[in-house]
Amino acid sequence: MYHLPKDMSAVVLTGHGGPEMLQFKTDISLPSPASNEVLIKVGAAAVNNTDINTRIAWYSKSDSASEDASWSGQSLSFPRIQGADVCGVIVAVGQGVNSSRIGERVLIEPCIREYNGEILRQPWYFGSECDGGFAEYTTVSSSHAYKITSTLTDVELASFPCSYSTAENLLTKANVKSGETVLVTGASGGVGSAAVQLAKARDAKVIAVTSNEKSKDVLKLGAATTLSRTQSIVETLGKNSVDVVIDLVAGKQWGELLDALKPGGRYAVAGAIAGPIVELDIRTLYLKDLSFFGCTVLESEVFGNLIRHIESGAIKPVVARSFQLDQIAEAQELFLQKSHTGKIVLSVAKESLSSNY
Repeated sequence: MYHLPKDMSAVVLTGHGGPEMLQFKTDISLPSPASNEVLIKVGAAAVNNTDINTRIAWYSKSDSASEDASWSGQSLSFPRIQGADVCGVIVAVGQGVNSSRIGERVLIEPCIREYNGEILRQPWYFGSECDGGFAEYTTVSSSHAYKITSTLTDVELASFPCSYSTAENLLTKANVKSGETVLVTGASGGVGSAAVQLAKARDAKVIAVTSNEKSKDVLKLGAATTLSRTQSIVETLGKNSVDVVIDLVAGKQWGELLDALKPGGRYAVAGAIAGPIVELDIRTLYLKDLSFFGCTVLESEVFGNLIRHIESGAIKPVVARSFQLDQIAEAQELFLQKSHTGKIVLSVAKESLSSNY
């Protein structure tokens, strides 16, 4: 048996606002796994756009952020422990879960379909509608805790779940195939750098949009070529030049992405870091027979495929920097500067657990 404490350290989000709304506490009651759940000792948890977007109520489309500021468009309850990217070890199980799972090293699937023993009508996001991994311990449905066998560190493994599953979901929904040309925007970020690697693993040709300073980093990940963010996509590549666009940026240049797509091309999106409001000439959509894919909820096969990619070594972690859990404000400040390539990760585990396993 693992010897578990009564209390734990965690970062608690107390409301919408700036980083001052994040409070590091050392007296949070240890969560208990419900039916079909497992208790996980968190080793590391990465920082994501979603954490910050939720904190500042970026998802809200109403005058009152309290109404629809969560990932699912519902109100968010406080206090909330955020953190979607989690690597850890199962240390206890709830009713209905085989005790043989205790001791497994796991990654948590961030798209939650089961909670507290019940199947959700609408999927949740780990650390948004329910508490997540910015804590020493967390609970999740056993079905969302995937066993991982790897020599990578907890910090390295925590760089994978959210970004890489989002990227794999984009590629899956867009049905990217061998030999196709794929344009990836925001290619130096967590999801973008993952999309470059995963598209390359599908034997696609990757054109990556990034800054000049990060071009070499992105080329090392497998991009065939890069474009500067300031370059005109159409003037550089030409119209009707790419099969698939994987977009994480949107913004003012959005129309060029559609112009660059070949007739019958596919556009998949999971972010809008340059601005969510874009202008669409509907004639481009229907005259070119384009297909659009909004990619939030993971396809059922995505996370299992990601685990296999990691275990086979087909993809590599890209960690820009790691911080301790109580340094979350500093970590998010660096994240917002967008000067890094890859992921920023919080190291959570302080010491090894004692057990007889």
